[in-house]
Amino acid sequence: MTQADISLHTRQAMASSLKNFMGVKPLSKITVSEICQDCGLNRKTFYYHFEDIYSLLHWMLEQEALVVFKKFNLLTDYKKAICFLMDYIDANKHILNCVYDAMGREGMKQFFLSDFQVSLNAIIEGMEKDMDIHADQGYKQFLCEFYTNALAGILTDWFRDRDVRTREEMIHHILLTIKTSLRSALWESCKN
Repeated sequence: MTQADISLHTRQAMASSLKNFMGVKPLSKITVSEICQDCGLNRKTFYYHFEDIYSLLHWMLEQEALVVFKKFNLLTDYKKAICFLMDYIDANKHILNCVYDAMGREGMKQFFLSDFQVSLNAIIEGMEKDMDIHADQGYKQFLCEFYTNALAGILTDWFRDRDVRTREEMIHHILLTIKTSLRSALWESCKN
């Protein structure tokens, strides 16, 4: 086993321990010592891999869903990617509730911003290429930030209050918005 494999295995063990503890107590009550004891590791090993429990949590969320989400061909698989994200939210309600309870709406939203930015940037670049246009870099960055914040915010709100829209409505609205308004914004920016 290589050093990289050992490191990944150690991180996975800590993530599994964190997930187990989140099943029985709030995130704010889980300690590094508990995770280390559960995994048979020392605190030095924990801090070698992670800055704190929140960085472990972020890594865990990325590994479980967002890395996979990024692998979709977002130009052709919008619906599959959004459905996957919704499935992940449904399957991990308890973990996401712990995150929300510990960090609030803005804290939870921050967890997803950088990952959504990578995906939305890929969508913008792909649309630009598909449309054979070259939009201003500053405007593309603005669009990326605008849609990233909107998507992270709306999904965070939907996660906490499912009575506003059904899952199918959310998927439809997100897809329609990204496909039409983003394409239109890019096109209009190149006309001026």
